[in-house]
Amino acid sequence: MKILVGVKRVVDYAVRVRVANNTIDLSNIKMSMNPFCEIAVEQAVRMKESKQASEVIAVTIGPSKGGTETLRTALAMGCDRAIHITTEQRTDFLEVQPRAVSKIFQSLVQEEDPSLVLLGKQGIDSDCGQVGPMLAGMLGWPQITFAASMEGDSDKLTLDRETDAGTETLEVQLPSVVTCDLRLNEPRYATLPNIMKAKKKKVDVRDISTFADLDLEPHLQVLEITEPPPRQAGVMVESVDELVDKLQNEAKVI
Repeated sequence: MKILVGVKRVVDYAVRVRVANNTIDLSNIKMSMNPFCEIAVEQAVRMKESKQASEVIAVTIGPSKGGTETLRTALAMGCDRAIHITTEQRTDFLEVQPRAVSKIFQSLVQEEDPSLVLLGKQGIDSDCGQVGPMLAGMLGWPQITFAASMEGDSDKLTLDRETDAGTETLEVQLPSVVTCDLRLNEPRYATLPNIMKAKKKKVDVRDISTFADLDLEPHLQVLEITEPPPRQAGVMVESVDELVDKLQNEAKVI
């Protein structure tokens, strides 16, 4: 079984983003692999280690330099090879949007013929969570979103799926698309020997213009980006009665 796993380069989760000139300022800011994509990569590598998968291919869409660094991390974690679709357009929804990403992945799936596509449930930059469902719809494949556990064989998978009401247990036939949630696994750290080995693994670099026959133009426009308002300072109260009074008459939440 061949697995295609999506990898996105985003602003590091521990960094406070800056808004400037009605956009997110990406200059001199730390970037890293999207945490949910790390979970997807870890799951794909574990499936290969358990002999469920024969090959794991990492795919990213992004700038020449930074995208390659993100792919090298995926290769160091255990992916076999990588495909880098290069573009200098922003991939945080402002320019390259989920619909375009899904169309590119659809083209790659038709070319590589994997049995399983693993993706993070969402990117922490745009929080759209749309690529997995869109890709499944374009391919006509079944999908499981928000996967919290996974087991199976070359024909079908049994997964636990996180919902607002609890956990669902579902079975899906392959080929399929699965998006990975936080509880699925704990991603490994890439060791120095594996980082060195990753430099020798194949990275197929293609410009996004090679997909010119696809409609990749954004269909949504971001009108304004603003920082959230600063939080007001808290107030110390002397008694429960005073707390209840403020909640009723000032905050008006009870």
